[in-house]
Amino acid sequence: MNYDVVTFGDMCVDLLVTGKDVTPRFGQVEKMVDNYLLEMGGSCCIFACQAARLGLRVGILGRVGDDDFGRLILRRLKDCGVDTQHIFVDKGLKTGLTVALSQGTDRAILTYSGTISSIQPEDIHVEFLASARHLHHGSFYLHTGIRSIMPDIFRRARSLGLTTSLDPNWDPDEHWNTNLDELLALTDICMPNEQEATAISQMRTVDSAAEWLQSQGVSIVAIKSGQEGAQVYQSGQVYNLKVPAASGGDSTGAGDCFDAGFLAGWLRGIPIDRCLSLACACGTSVASAIGGLLGQLNWETASRLAGIELEENN
Repeated sequence: MNYDVVTFGDMCVDLLVTGKDVTPRFGQVEKMVDNYLLEMGGSCCIFACQAARLGLRVGILGRVGDDDFGRLILRRLKDCGVDTQHIFVDKGLKTGLTVALSQGTDRAILTYSGTISSIQPEDIHVEFLASARHLHHGSFYLHTGIRSIMPDIFRRARSLGLTTSLDPNWDPDEHWNTNLDELLALTDICMPNEQEATAISQMRTVDSAAEWLQSQGVSIVAIKSGQEGAQVYQSGQVYNLKVPAASGGDSTGAGDCFDAGFLAGWLRGIPIDRCLSLACACGTSVASAIGGLLGQLNWETASRLAGIELEENN
């Protein structure tokens, strides 16, 4: 197999605007902000970079536009060690753009879809799936071109011997009533945040949301609670981990790097509680920087922070 993990890219760049007050005012009112950063974005792209930096062999499939933003994405992915040979340059599309107005620990997000949702069923071939041990899918609600066939893709991946994971992310339409339940039945690991988990399950608490997700067929449920840490549910066991509050950054990419950290441990056969520690170390580090890439950890640093023994590193 060529890859440990493959994923489908929600290709976009992030324009991150930060400050104490970034709330815009119409009426041609000009406000000054503290800083900005233009960087590669996309949940799956950020995930792919963090997974590669943690030593996994990662392949990504997607489309970028024939523009400067598309070239930035390709450059960042390659620099992080992600295989980009399955990314198409589409001259008929503009690369997606997200504008994030970050204020303290909160942010508002404006997104132009462009290449984010451009992957179509015919783009996904069996050779790509068969080249990997594991398939990770993020931005379920934004991948509108393949959302309806994702259960078939997971079903095919499982028939080829792959394990699967899912980070649904937020539904911009807040409908939540798609074919996700069919996909959950084919998911080994589901990693939403607590707002997504309760919205999808229509439950009031994180524990009840996790129970509902497991009742749909998910083996491992990892729910992210921001600065409160995270919880993992497996076979009647619950693992909780509190984390120190991140400072000096924003939350862009923290959940995606959590996903990569968890899978970097799980695919190495490391115990679940240590996988959770790895995930939180990666998520916290990224949340302490601006953007989804600057705070990403390598395997040596992440495993040390997670308290993984030397023999497990080797």
